[in-house]
Amino acid sequence: MGDPPEGKQCAGCRRILQPNSFAADKNRRDGLQTRCRQCVAEYSAMYYRRRREAEGKVVREKVDVPTGHKVCRVCGEVKPHSEWHRNSSASDGLSTWCKSCRAVQGRAGHLKRQYGITEAQRDEMISSQMGICAICLSAPAAHVDHCHETGRVRGVLCFNCNSAIGKLGDNPDTLRRATAYLEGNAWKPTLVAPGVYRLPS
Repeated sequence: MGDPPEGKQCAGCRRILQPNSFAADKNRRDGLQTRCRQCVAEYSAMYYRRRREAEGKVVREKVDVPTGHKVCRVCGEVKPHSEWHRNSSASDGLSTWCKSCRAVQGRAGHLKRQYGITEAQRDEMISSQMGICAICLSAPAAHVDHCHETGRVRGVLCFNCNSAIGKLGDNPDTLRRATAYLEGNAWKPTLVAPGVYRLPS
C-alpha cells in the first residue's frame, strides 16, 4: 500500500488540500473544519444571497475592482479614487457614492428642501412649459421660481427672468409699472402736499 495522501479532503469540493486551506474547528478530531475555506465562503455567499432575496432586498454582484478604484453603490460603475469624496469614518477613507451620484442626490435634496417638490415634478413642469421659460418664452427653463411669502412654486424660468422678478421684489405693482415704462407710459408721482407724493392707481 502506498502512503496516504498528505493533507485533508474537503467534504464540499472533494479536493485534497493542505491543512492551512481549512479554518480551525476545535470540535473536530483533527481541529479543522470539514469544508475548505473556499467552499465555506461560497456557501456563505449563497446563503446570504438567498436570505436577501427572501427579504426582498437587492443583492449586489461581486465586482473585480482594480487597485486604486472603487465601485459606486448607486450607479454600479468602477471609478478611480479621484472620483470620490473623502470620508474619514469609512474603512477605505472614501464616500459610498461617487461624486457624480452625490451631485445628483444633492440636487434632488435641494429641490425637496427648498421647494418641496421632486425632480420628476420639476421635469413635468418643464415639459408642460414646452421646455422654455414661462416668461420670456425663448430661453430654456432651468430655475424653479416660487413665492417667497407662501412658498408656492409658480413655474420654471430662465436665469435672467428669475433674477429680474427677484430684483423687482416679486411685486406685481412694480412689474406693471416696469411694463408701462417700457411701453412709453411712465407712471409719474403727483405732488399733493409738501414732501407728499401720490402714485397713480
